[in-house]
Amino acid sequence: MGDSRLHRLADYGQSVWIDFLSRDLVRGGELERRMRDDAVVGVTSNPTIFQKAISAGDAYDEQLREVLQDERDPKEVFLQLATKDVSDALDLLRPVWDEGGGRDGYVSIEVDPTFAYNTSATIEEAQRLHEWINRPNLFVKIPATEPGLPAIEEMIARGRSINVTLIFSLDRYAEVAEAYIRGLERFVEGGGDPTHVASVASFFVSRVDTEADRRLDELGAPGELKGKLAIANAKLAYERYKAIFAGARWEALAAKGATPQRCLWASTSTKNPAYSDVMYVENLIGPMTVNTMPEETIEAFQDHGKVAATLEAGIDEAERVFEQIREVGIDYADVTDTLEREGVQKFADSFAELLEGIRAKSGELAAA
Repeated sequence: MGDSRLHRLADYGQSVWIDFLSRDLVRGGELERRMRDDAVVGVTSNPTIFQKAISAGDAYDEQLREVLQDERDPKEVFLQLATKDVSDALDLLRPVWDEGGGRDGYVSIEVDPTFAYNTSATIEEAQRLHEWINRPNLFVKIPATEPGLPAIEEMIARGRSINVTLIFSLDRYAEVAEAYIRGLERFVEGGGDPTHVASVASFFVSRVDTEADRRLDELGAPGELKGKLAIANAKLAYERYKAIFAGARWEALAAKGATPQRCLWASTSTKNPAYSDVMYVENLIGPMTVNTMPEETIEAFQDHGKVAATLEAGIDEAERVFEQIREVGIDYADVTDTLEREGVQKFADSFAELLEGIRAKSGELAAA
């Protein structure tokens, strides 16, 4: 075990995951190095990440040539490329999963983002991905849209581990946690063993400040309110987490081996250069949580991040931020609704761009 700043997050019960996946990362030894030097114990990916990975360089060309001999549908071609990366990363992280009793060692792959408002299609694709990759440390990502909630519950009820993504609001977070608990109850009632069913609730952080700050500027509101809502939002979500995963209902499941759905802080790179590049790590350190960071945030925190128990501090201040935001005329629900719609659209746009890139590269390889 190392003694870097990121290793010390484990002392506070927080796991470090990396928000990036590519063939070079896995095959070039970089993921192993990150696991050793940067305390990385999990990997998250999304359509934007895969789009960047596959469009850069020629790391995928050899497999692409092989796949194109039998498959021409761009989505199916992509899935063959992506599931290979995910499977290799899962195998690399399997010892972490084994040794930690299923706490960490996960790799995530997302369902087709164009299914975000289609419950049945999401369920079908999530099931397909779980069966295709067939590793116990796989998370399939389902967006926390309203139609996504029954899909989350259904997959948990089938004993499948799920990473719930694109959570922005406190109310939606509570609905996600409820879907997880209902799914577990159904699974246990059907005779299932919940010991190896896991889930994380991926609460997006920096995007909340980006949207709130834009509205504050439009209103000419006090500058001291900027850069405050995202951290307050996450802190209050964690307070809800502690309340939800307690009491008789949860204890009945825990007695059978169920584990809480941890909060995962996503979108933790700082978008505003005026803010500290580690503010979304330093201010959200606490037990039973995950922070998934892009490479630049990992490097920044290793260089100058401060390690302290911060997540459960300043709760009254967080409540006050919500009051102040409301007082200046910002509608929190509209902020989070907007972010959810835009988040789904951004992933769908990246997916479309990815498929177009595969079509173009397929044509180049065929011509060559």
